[in-house]
Amino acid sequence: MASITPPAIEGLCALAEESCLCRDFPAAIRCLEAALSSPDSFPLSPLLESQIRLRLASLLLAHTHNLHDAKSHLERSLLLLSPLPSAPLPLKLLTHSMLSNTYHLVGAIRQQKHILFKAIQLVNHSSGLVLPRDEALMWICNFQSQMASALAVEADYPGSLEAIESGKVAAEGTGSPELKVFFAASELHIHLLHWDDSQVVDSAVQRCAGLWEEIPSYQKPRCTGLFLYAELLRTFYLLRTCDYKTASQRVEMLDIAMKKEMQRLEKVKEINSELLSIQRSLSQPDRHQMERFALEEKQGRLSERLKVETGLDIDFLDLDYEDKLYLAPQPMDGEWLPRNAVFAIVDLMVVMVGRPKGIFKECGKRIQSGLQLIYGELVKLGIVDGVTEMNLQQSTIWMAGLYLMLLLQFLENKVAVELTRSEFVEAQEALIQMKHWFVRFPTILQGCESTIEMLRGQYAHSVGCFREAAFHFVEASKLTDSKSMQSMCQVYAAVSDICLGDPESTSQALDLVGPVYQIMESFVGVREKTCIIFVYGLLLMKQQNLQEARIRLASGLKIAHQQLGNIQLVSQYLTILGTLALQLHDNAQAREILKSSLTLAKTLYDIPTQIWVLSVFTDLYRELGERENENENSEYKRKKEDDLQRRLYEAHLQEHHHELIAMERIKVQPLHEAVLKQMEAGPSVRTDLDIPESIGLPPTKPASGPRLRDRGKKR
Repeated sequence: MASITPPAIEGLCALAEESCLCRDFPAAIRCLEAALSSPDSFPLSPLLESQIRLRLASLLLAHTHNLHDAKSHLERSLLLLSPLPSAPLPLKLLTHSMLSNTYHLVGAIRQQKHILFKAIQLVNHSSGLVLPRDEALMWICNFQSQMASALAVEADYPGSLEAIESGKVAAEGTGSPELKVFFAASELHIHLLHWDDSQVVDSAVQRCAGLWEEIPSYQKPRCTGLFLYAELLRTFYLLRTCDYKTASQRVEMLDIAMKKEMQRLEKVKEINSELLSIQRSLSQPDRHQMERFALEEKQGRLSERLKVETGLDIDFLDLDYEDKLYLAPQPMDGEWLPRNAVFAIVDLMVVMVGRPKGIFKECGKRIQSGLQLIYGELVKLGIVDGVTEMNLQQSTIWMAGLYLMLLLQFLENKVAVELTRSEFVEAQEALIQMKHWFVRFPTILQGCESTIEMLRGQYAHSVGCFREAAFHFVEASKLTDSKSMQSMCQVYAAVSDICLGDPESTSQALDLVGPVYQIMESFVGVREKTCIIFVYGLLLMKQQNLQEARIRLASGLKIAHQQLGNIQLVSQYLTILGTLALQLHDNAQAREILKSSLTLAKTLYDIPTQIWVLSVFTDLYRELGERENENENSEYKRKKEDDLQRRLYEAHLQEHHHELIAMERIKVQPLHEAVLKQMEAGPSVRTDLDIPESIGLPPTKPASGPRLRDRGKKR
């Protein structure tokens, strides 16, 4: 084999860059590895070796899962650069930044904080001397942002906010409105993760929104990633506080921005494809001079078009730009989440604000769209049939966790939609998928076990298996540390106990509701409060305290209607209030209330609630002596009951029915320590999702006509 000479090394590096332009990244990596294998007779200079290792590490990080080698190259590069007075300071800072990011990816948070501390010291000592002031401030923004992420992983939220504050000061010094919004959004994200004071969180939301408005209008189209990040955080806040009306408006804006970004991305892909083709043609040595000149001219025009679309010069455009949504200008460590993950979250937000309104057709489209995006990304990560979490490479564990969590969020919403529509078989299928994913990835998805148990309760309740439903709700409450989730599961269990109807079950329901009723004002938002009031009203009716029940339920209905916008819950509130009005002989009001309830139940395709309302209507017509209306209503109710019985029969025939309602938890292998460690250490502040749990109150509806009719008479 011929010796590798310095000109050969230079040629290998040039060939590596040419391979990158042609997107042949494995070839580029091989060229750089060959360049590093210089024999002792031709040793590389420390500066050149560090530059090659830095470039090689960047390719390994971007296009492979080989974190170990990337980390080794960066550590060696920094070791070579640190004692070199002639080494360009930006190169040293870039190496610190990349090594910090790599430590973050492998979960080495202590080492990450150490390298960031050294980098910040290096900038501070060089600002205004070796580094121009503005450039130094940009590097400070970058390192403080990474420091905030590292501290947030360790749940050091005060420390994280302190790092963000230092970043904000530097951002002010740069005069960049984008950086101001970036740090305001980062601060909001920390407050959402560690919600101490609602007023503080609200102030952070308003500050972020105000700073966005300060960005000049001509710059905003180039800040799509930042806009999506800030708006999604704001939407999470609105959903948490149950401001669904405003959330719907923000989600509409997010959706429009996402669609525009998708259209722009298609243009970028077309331009990149043409540029790639030209680059390959120019790399052919036998091209005629005139032809080469024409290609170079076209290349220049396309580069200008690309700059218009992206706002970046081609020299500064990452080769994996199509996968990223940038948050801030270089050298900031750029994105929150991969582009497809952000697009999937926007789809999820559309579902979450549309489902309570009964917009099921659009919800179905978005669930399918989101699932397709996620399945595609999971395949890229090597997650195909038969793969479990123990087969995953270390570098893919956290990203796999991100997409798997999103996957279960979509399936959760699908279960909820199908149960509302009384499509029990489809709900079964989605819930079984959730269970199977959890069994394959129990450590990564351990936080989802309580949600799966809750949904098993929802399914069991919907098909009339109330004792099993109560069991699963209670189990779900044991599997979560969230006070909100615990309270909701206790409320759900109480509903199932009430539907059982016997004195012991009613007493159990009272024991479950009493404690959460005492603390219902302590929750952020009103979701818990409206559900607790609903069940408390049912118990008051059981105790024949009708006037008090009416007052309580009316207050709950007002909140549910004005703030939650959940028309299934509103429909059920109305049905209960219609029943109360009938029992209190307020027949005129009962008629009007029940009409509204039936209209909403029809909008939702909610057959059990329709049957329930029709049962109360039958009693009303009988009391009023309206025989013709009574007969017509009874016939319509019978058709609905037949339809429901058919659906229930089909659900009971499915092989997974008994598996889902069985009064036992899902059996999984013990949690894997290596995976657990990586999941705990891996995520950054900008990648932790804080999406509110999205399932509402299970309907208080037995699954058969006679039960409904009996309950209607009692109330």
